[in-house]
Formats: sequence, C-alpha cells, structure tokens
Amino acid sequence: MKAVVAVLAFVSATLASDVLEFTDSDFASRVAGHDLILIEFFAPWCGHCKRLAPEYERAATTLKDNDPPVPLAKVDCTANEEVCKKYGVSGYPTLKIFRAGEFSEEYGGPREADGIIKYMQTRAGPTSKELTDIATAEKFLSKGEYGVIGFFEDGESELAKTFQKTADAMSTDLRFAHTTNKEVLDKYGYKNDIVLFQPKRLNNKFEESVMKYTDDAAVHKIKDWINNNLLGLCGHRTQGNAEKFKKPLVVAYYDVDYVKNEKGTNYWRNRVMKVGKKLKDEGKKVNFAASNHKDFSYELGEFGMGDVSGDKPVVAARDESDKKYVMTEEFSMDNLEKFVRDFLDGKVEPYLKSEAVPDNTDAAVKTVVAKNFDEIVNDPERDVLIEFYAPWCGHCKQLEPKYTELGEKLADEPGITIAKMDATANDVAKPYEVSGFPTIYFAPKGSKNNPRKYSGGREVDDFLKYLAKESTDELKGYKRDGKKKKKKIEL
Repeated sequence: MKAVVAVLAFVSATLASDVLEFTDSDFASRVAGHDLILIEFFAPWCGHCKRLAPEYERAATTLKDNDPPVPLAKVDCTANEEVCKKYGVSGYPTLKIFRAGEFSEEYGGPREADGIIKYMQTRAGPTSKELTDIATAEKFLSKGEYGVIGFFEDGESELAKTFQKTADAMSTDLRFAHTTNKEVLDKYGYKNDIVLFQPKRLNNKFEESVMKYTDDAAVHKIKDWINNNLLGLCGHRTQGNAEKFKKPLVVAYYDVDYVKNEKGTNYWRNRVMKVGKKLKDEGKKVNFAASNHKDFSYELGEFGMGDVSGDKPVVAARDESDKKYVMTEEFSMDNLEKFVRDFLDGKVEPYLKSEAVPDNTDAAVKTVVAKNFDEIVNDPERDVLIEFYAPWCGHCKQLEPKYTELGEKLADEPGITIAKMDATANDVAKPYEVSGFPTIYFAPKGSKNNPRKYSGGREVDDFLKYLAKESTDELKGYKRDGKKKKKKIEL
C-alpha cells in the first residue's frame, strides 16, 4: 500500500503545474484576485498552443517567485466558450494581460520562456526597484539574471535621475534597482555608483563578476556600457536574447542547462572562455556564446549539423555579413582556438546549404540554388525576376504554370532572366528576405544590392506589364506599356 501511495504522490508531483486554469464559472472571481496576471486562451488541438505550452510552464514557474509574483493562467476555449467570446478570442493561442480583474492590454512579447519572463517583469512594477534594506538587496542579487544597481547617497542627484531614465529605457531587457539606504551602501561599498552584477551561475575566473561604471552621467553612455558588458566573455545565449549577440559570433552548442546541471554547463563554457580570453587579450574582435542544442535545433539545421549527440559541444560561427562557418573537428580547446583563428583570418570555407547545381541550358525558368545564385541572380548583364517558393506551398503550386508560361514568353529576351529557387532547401542570400511563400523579387542589372519586392498581380499579363515597364532596357517583344510589339514584315 505504501508503494502505491508513493507512486501516486510521484505522479501527482510530476503532473503538477504552475499555470493556473480558469473556466467560465470561476474566471471573473479568480482573475479579480490578482493585481497582474497573464492569461492564455487556447485550444487543445492547436499546434502553436502545443509548442507554447512548455515555454509557458517554465515562465510560470519562474514568475511565481518574482518580486512581486506574476501568475500565469490559461483558459481552454473549446470548453469555455463564454469567457473566450467575451474577450474577443478569434485565434489560438491568444494572450492577454489583466489587472485587478479587468482586461489591461494584449500581450505583445515573445513566446518563449525567457522572453515571457522579462516582458511580464517589466509589467509587474517600477522600472527600477527600490532596495530598502540589505535583505531586499540580497534577494535582488540572488536571481539568475544580470542586474544593475544604482547606489546613491541622494536619490534626487543628477546621477540618480540619469540612472532612472536608463532604467526606463532598458527595463524590458534587464533588471534595475536603486538604493539610498546607508546599510546597503556600507555593505556593498559603493556610493554614487552604478554597478553591473553578473548572476552567480555565470561567475568565472576569466572576467569580473561585478563592474562599476566610470564614465560621464549620460544616458546613452550608460546604455552603451551596459550593452557592451552585459553578455560577458561567453554569454548564455537563449531564444530570448539571441539577437543581442554581436557578430562575428562563435557559438558552442551543447546541453546547456543552468537549472538541472549548472556544473556540467559551466565545465564546457569555461573551456570556451579560456580560448576566448586568450584571443581577446590579443586584440581579436570576436564574440562567444553557449546555447542549448535542443533550443537551437533549427539553427543547427541551418548549419547542416542535424541532431547533436554526445556530451561535447559542436561549434559554429557567423561573420559580420552573416555567412555561416562550421567547426568540423571534435571539440577541444586547441581545435576551437585554431578554428576561431582561421575563421577570423578568412581561411575557413563558408557553409552553404544548397541543392546540386542543375542544368539550365534549355529551361525557360532558370532553377537557382545557393551555389549558382551569384552567377544567375547577380548577373551584371541581365535583369532578374526570381520567385522564392516552398515545394509544399499551395499558392506556389497554383503559380507554377503561369510562371512557366511567363518564362516561355520571355525566353528570347536577351536582357532578362526568369528564375525560381526552393527557399527551404537553399540558403537565401542577403539582402533578400523570405518570410512567406511565394516571395518574388525583381533585381535590375544595375542595382543588384537593392532588389525590389514584387507585390503586383500573379497572372501572366500582370508580370509582363510589370517587367515591360521596369526592365532596364526595353524588351524586344513588348512595349513599355506591356503591349506586344508588331513584327516587321519583310518584303
């Protein structure tokens, strides 16, 4: 019997959730009990909701211990139609913020745990928390994220006001606090100083864990100082902060987990940092990061690295032009150092996701892959209309016969190329941006660095009129108004 009870207790603990669940019958009363709450309106069958669920759960676990706590809740709209209809839920998941029982605003933040946490923390209180005693200061510094504290003898000083303006501008991304309490000033040994504290989990012997600002009291200078030091020598790169890491960037991907395995996480990170410090001490301009390989599986796929197995990190890099590079050797400090040096010296071949180069000899519509992109699309002698498509895209399938007909009609034009590229199987070069399918660009021969996104109709005549008007040189077979030219009759 004891064994059964133990098993049931284990199952109960396993299934326990920090996300509250509301229904039509209790929604109003339970929401009213919270000064601030984030609510997800979802449907069990929704794929986006399923992807959000573990991130939402992680955020709820962290935010319940926030100061002040921020609860997260959810409502199943398939079983609670009344409340979902009341708040105008028309798609899933829909997230809304409530204050004191009333709808306050639509949630406009990220949909991964770290982003949800930071977004809701900024909604939970002042942009800079006042530390009134040593206990509140210690609690602020005990959290697992970076924090900036302003230590002031006079809360109305110019430096204190500048600090508050900085907090107002940056609190969405970073925690700020301030104090004028003499005991706190004495304990930490700062007076009229702004100090950046690294979280304990990231402390290491290769860099300072506490940094004091020493420049002028100007908001832009303080912001620059924070941004330049916030990520450290090798930052913990997550989905929520990935865009903050500057390039050139070298990333070690492995089982980064500061909740369950801080020691193991820092074991590999310290090895990356040792190499990073050596290179930075030499004046090398390069940035380092550690990322969880599961969280960034899609990114590893972009590097052609697939699933990562084994304990050792795999390493990839991007340069300032966003070209990709892969370290093919097994991870070691010597191999990492050699890879980074070669990467910075231009001795590593960029990784290019590309299908095999096809034979386009007789094709009316030229097939572009990453390896022949420059040759075809950036041809300085020809204008190019290129369609970026996905094989599974219904709109692309509908367009295909019309696009082929367009290519056939213009096959004899010496100054224009009709092309297409599978954007799911090939890297798309900058400055082209593809966020949906089909995406079509026109690249005039004299302006390859500034292609124009095509937004006209998708009938053959629509394309012909556009190209007849926009082509660099007048088409042989069409006038500028898109009308077909009459053939000259030879006598």
